[in-house]
Amino acid sequence: MQALIGGFAEVFTFSTMFWIVTGVTVGYILGVLPGLGKATGVAVSIPLTFYLHPVAAIAMLIGIAKGSTAGGAVSAILLNTPGEPSSAPTALDGYPLARQGKAGKALKMGLYASVIGDLLSTIVLIGLAAPLASYALLIGPVELCAILVFSLTFIGGLSGKSLIKGLIAGCLGIAFSTVGLEIETFIPRLTFGMLELDDGVKLVPMAIGMLAVAEMIVQAGNIRKLDAETAEIGKSNRREDRNLSLEDWKVCAMPIIRGTFIGTVIGILPGLGASVASFLSYGAARRAADRPEEFGTGRIEGVAAAESADNAVIPSSLVPLFALGIPGSVIAAILIAAFVLHGLTPGPLMFKENPTMVAAVYASMLCASLAMLVVGSLGQPIFARIARFPIRLIIPGVLLLCCVGAYMETSSLFSIYIMLIFALIGFFAKKFDYSFVTFLIGFVIGPQVELTFRQSLQLLNHDPTRLLQHPIAAVFIVITLVTLVLMARSRRNQPEAPGVATTKSLNQGGEI
Repeated sequence: MQALIGGFAEVFTFSTMFWIVTGVTVGYILGVLPGLGKATGVAVSIPLTFYLHPVAAIAMLIGIAKGSTAGGAVSAILLNTPGEPSSAPTALDGYPLARQGKAGKALKMGLYASVIGDLLSTIVLIGLAAPLASYALLIGPVELCAILVFSLTFIGGLSGKSLIKGLIAGCLGIAFSTVGLEIETFIPRLTFGMLELDDGVKLVPMAIGMLAVAEMIVQAGNIRKLDAETAEIGKSNRREDRNLSLEDWKVCAMPIIRGTFIGTVIGILPGLGASVASFLSYGAARRAADRPEEFGTGRIEGVAAAESADNAVIPSSLVPLFALGIPGSVIAAILIAAFVLHGLTPGPLMFKENPTMVAAVYASMLCASLAMLVVGSLGQPIFARIARFPIRLIIPGVLLLCCVGAYMETSSLFSIYIMLIFALIGFFAKKFDYSFVTFLIGFVIGPQVELTFRQSLQLLNHDPTRLLQHPIAAVFIVITLVTLVLMARSRRNQPEAPGVATTKSLNQGGEI
């Protein structure tokens, strides 16, 4: 505690606070723009920190990472265009809320959930970095494979009323994740001779195409109706549509706590990432809701669950980096260069060799969380006005941002072609009620499942009885089986809600 107080003394200077706020602001703007994101922002900004004080430099880079994660919710809510793939679950309920004239409410809940998840995860990093690192050493390929298989069981929980359609969407996501070079022999799979597919299908163009472009196609077919709705949104001055009520906080409190826990755990485990955390948190909130069939139509707790988990990943992914020198995420891997550049080598020895610097980094991360709240609160009224623009003016701008975001991923027009292909897939998925959520979960988790499964077969020598030597993996396998049984029973016993199917059909018909 004394070291942390000393860290705050070093951070509370005009120069350091200025660069923290600058980093959070730049990151927030990058998060709003689809396709840029935190990884690009941090990587590009590292050379800009050469002449800064080490604490200010690292604080600015962490501020960019935190701010862009929170900013990704803005475009997801207002334009159905996730600034980052991990913001895709936010769009599922955030965008319907914006179309209902509740953009301000959705943006505020997204911001507050982001800040809470980020702040609590940062506290976990500060207090439990060393103890949790010792457990992280126990997570090998066998354990990670079992955890990922357990994650895949949430596909059933996110598949809506039709389990068959949910499983089909999940399997298609896994199938698309196998495109590219085979992980052991490096033989091309499903590339059809195109070199651009050797690295696989990129997540950002795919997500932008299925979410944003497909939605713009749907809206272009209903432009008169939506313009009338937008006009009504512009006239809406109801206080409850702009502010969060006590009831909203009661509904969202548990999803935020649960999402923060999920995001923190996922961040500590190397290789899973924010997309897995946000989708798992969204799925858990949906399963725990009293009316899960209403998710996707504008439930505020869907936004809270996704954003709290998404933002909790960033600080907790630094736990293995600080304690073991092993990056737990892409951001952590990029930050290694910045730490080394400024004289702080990640690993167990840095706590002994440079405790003052570590304490200053911790203090700057806490300050960045508060700066994120201030920057987001000041910027949201400006961004919220986008929801009041006529839809015929929004569609061209969104399509332009979509093309820029897809192009930025690979600096190639091929990414735009991928985006357009998945826009068609997303359009027909909307029309026939196939879940984009389950598709994306399968796509995100698929490569890691394949890799860890292959490694597990080698480590176990194809002998399933050797799982007893891996108790963590055995526990997760048992939990997976129990979850599947409970899901099957709940679906079999769940009564058909009268009128739900009719309402859903009418809504679906109005969109297409």
